[in-house]
Amino acid sequence: MNKITNVPSVTPRSIHEHMNHYDTVMQDLETATPFSTLSAFSLRQDNAESVSSWRESLIMVQQYVSFSRRKVRANDRVYLCGETFKKLYLISAGLFKIVNLTSDGREQPAGLYFKGDWLGFDGIPTGQYGCSAIALDCGEVWTINYDSLLQASIKEPKLMRVVFAAMSVQLAHNRDAMLSMGTLPADARVCDFLLQWAHSLAERGLRTDQFNVYLTRADIGHYLGLRLESVSRALSKLARYGIIQFNEKGRREISIPDLDALSEFIQSDSDRVAPVLQ
Repeated sequence: MNKITNVPSVTPRSIHEHMNHYDTVMQDLETATPFSTLSAFSLRQDNAESVSSWRESLIMVQQYVSFSRRKVRANDRVYLCGETFKKLYLISAGLFKIVNLTSDGREQPAGLYFKGDWLGFDGIPTGQYGCSAIALDCGEVWTINYDSLLQASIKEPKLMRVVFAAMSVQLAHNRDAMLSMGTLPADARVCDFLLQWAHSLAERGLRTDQFNVYLTRADIGHYLGLRLESVSRALSKLARYGIIQFNEKGRREISIPDLDALSEFIQSDSDRVAPVLQ
């Protein structure tokens, strides 16, 4: 890993122009869905904050903080539960999951994180990471010494404001996930999971009509509080209704012809079925 010592200066152009220069995502964005498509499924107010937060994190760290780059492959572990906390990690490319360790040693997915999201906030309160962070595909993280971040924020207070905003966005996402698990029936819960995944991709200017769900059905079930069978039935129903399409034998690559159809299904399924334990 090469530590960055000479950080290029950033002129006060718009955030969008900055990210065109600093973008490290491993995808040709000329084929990506433009940001104008966000209006197609009416992002909620807190998602608007998220759009700004992930961009600002990359820009501010690039400008004010020394960091090292780390390339990762699928299943690489960024940090492990119980390790001593010294560093935070900012995702510059790829997809990652946070997993909790159950009492019997099983790993339970507890969150999904995309480009511009931070990893490692769970280690701040106790000095130890409370979960593990694992790459789901090829990507890159920027490794940031926590003490260096604090020192840099003294010189540039806006940096800590961006970190606090990122924490707030993660708390909001966790709140929404808990709300979904507590109020939505099984089919709507799976549908909402896909919709929120699409939201995160769209915020980053990536295509939402077709993407790879890297989690197994068992992982999705653990994340949503559902049995594997419930997840499989829900996905099959969505495919039968034409809301999603499976594009490969492994049935992880999914096409979503119309994102509005996901929202409509969630609403209709919630109105029709009272939440019950699955």
